[in-house]
Amino acid sequence: MNPRFEHGEPEDGDLVDDSRETKQVPAEVKEAIRTLIRWTGDDPDREGLLDTPRRVACAWREYARGYAEDPAVHLSRTFEEVGGYDEIVLLKDIPFQSHCEHHMAPIIGKAAIAYLPKDKVVGISKLARVLHGFARRLQVQERLTAQVADAIWEHLQPKGVAVVIEATHACMTARGVSTPGVMMTTSRMMGTFREDERSRREVLALMGY
Repeated sequence: MNPRFEHGEPEDGDLVDDSRETKQVPAEVKEAIRTLIRWTGDDPDREGLLDTPRRVACAWREYARGYAEDPAVHLSRTFEEVGGYDEIVLLKDIPFQSHCEHHMAPIIGKAAIAYLPKDKVVGISKLARVLHGFARRLQVQERLTAQVADAIWEHLQPKGVAVVIEATHACMTARGVSTPGVMMTTSRMMGTFREDERSRREVLALMGY
């Protein structure tokens, strides 16, 4: 057995992390998951489920790690030397995963994030990091869309911001009305993209809408 893993080698879906925090899951958290397993009708003491409480707890620590960061910090380092560039900056088809705050079911989708710089830009990977920072929390899609747009607007102070998110919600596709294939779209336009119809059409066309 690899000494790095006190419960044996990690299986598919395990969080590979040596940290003390990850290994030492609080007893009450594991017991809560055992209770849920028992309530659903299974036996938490059978072989296949013995280590499930720890695995689920570690997975949720990873799913919800956005609570441990301020996503806006990724926008703190900006660049002003852009050779006079003053057109739209767009990053699209950014994949993300979140969880619905009502059923804790997966939200899986993609985002397009654009801004019209005024006097500074940010590294393009930072836009994705902002999205992921907010997505790794219990969410509703409408709030996620607004949080990403508001953070860019506040910290980059651009002329305009546009965020469009498309996602499927397991709380609808896998339960309730059980309607797979349904995509929810939300958007937030700020500044020029909200006030000027021509600019809004331009950015939406670049996004593919």
